[in-house]
Amino acid sequence: MNVRKMTNYTNKVKAQELWKTLYLCAKECPTRRFHALYDKIYRPDILWEAWQRVKRKKGSGGVDGQTIEQIVLEYGEKKFMNELYLELKEKRYHPSPVLRTYIPKDDGKKRPLGIPTIKDRVVQMATKMVIEPIFEADFHDCSFGFRPKRNAHQAMAKIRKASKKCFWVVDVDIQGYFDNINQYKLMKILEQRISDRRVLKLVRKWLESGIMEEGKIRNPITGTPQGGVISPLLANIYLNTMDMLWEKKFKDLGELIRYADDFVIMCKTKQQALESIKVIQSIMRKLDLTINRNKSRLVNLWNDIDGFDFLGFHNRKFPIRRKGGNTLYVMSHIPKRNAMKKMRSKIKAYTEPRNKLYLDIRELVKGLNRKLQGFKNYYLISAHAKKWLNRIDWYVLERLTLFHNKKRNNRKKHGNLKDVRKEVKHILVKLAS
Repeated sequence: MNVRKMTNYTNKVKAQELWKTLYLCAKECPTRRFHALYDKIYRPDILWEAWQRVKRKKGSGGVDGQTIEQIVLEYGEKKFMNELYLELKEKRYHPSPVLRTYIPKDDGKKRPLGIPTIKDRVVQMATKMVIEPIFEADFHDCSFGFRPKRNAHQAMAKIRKASKKCFWVVDVDIQGYFDNINQYKLMKILEQRISDRRVLKLVRKWLESGIMEEGKIRNPITGTPQGGVISPLLANIYLNTMDMLWEKKFKDLGELIRYADDFVIMCKTKQQALESIKVIQSIMRKLDLTINRNKSRLVNLWNDIDGFDFLGFHNRKFPIRRKGGNTLYVMSHIPKRNAMKKMRSKIKAYTEPRNKLYLDIRELVKGLNRKLQGFKNYYLISAHAKKWLNRIDWYVLERLTLFHNKKRNNRKKHGNLKDVRKEVKHILVKLAS
């Protein structure tokens, strides 16, 4: 192991040790307020580990136009980190406005996304590494989004377990959650655990740094910019109030399962479900949030007539025939309609460009396999999903056949399917295998 790799490994271990220490201290005393955190944010090992994490995630530059590649190849990583260290230590650091861009959503609309500068991303990452373990000690088991060692599949497993006894689902969508978080209340929640004014000031600066869109800067009084490294953590901290109230006072009504701002409540009876809706509406009012009535639903899971969408899956009870003629309805998860559409569009976007025609079909398949493996790893969590993923397999073969015929100037667009299938069957990932 060379010196650079050894240094990175040592910094990573030190960061993990700090995380564990802060977590255990917070867990041991739920009322403790931490007062000496700011100096840990600019600690060289923490700051360097934060830079490594930002660098691995890549991403484009912010309003200053500085990119990760420029820092590595031109500006110099050590120079960049030394300057950032001094800015933080001497309290000269001031964040830049986030660059507003938009990404398409499943419903055809666009989701706003904020892109901080690389410098702001590194400081946010370092701050997240320091304050995350403190709040992680307070988070509840019902929360699965953007948390260490937790993922969407665990949330789906909890839904499957709850569905054995629960037959009603309250599917809730919060209207523009990230844009409507009350900044004053968020800071008050942070102050319950952090008394270090320098850290609180740092977070407040990010909330008030503004958004640059079409060359103009505006300063919204609510919300946290989506896209910021620390935004998911702040979003979890804010909604932890709901988790805490539910677990403490209303758990008898149903099982709350939350992934960031998306959540469902699994209830045994319709009466409990209706009561849950009233409770959630009351909690949302306290948090100054609004439920999207058009997207929120009350779903009956008694049989296979209806289901609900959650985390890219359509969740429904499918019938299983048993000996003796009995039918048992079991919860299963299949890719939702928009997820299937998105998979097809990504496959098409990868295989369609004419500049790909110079590739051998086997080279194209190898690149395509990385995308297919990602789909398979995420969506293949139930037996019923195989049927839907088989359709993607056939679509892949169709796209590869088009590629094969274009490459040979064959006018029959969908001819030679058997030849293509034979040529790529050994190297093509079968989604439903």
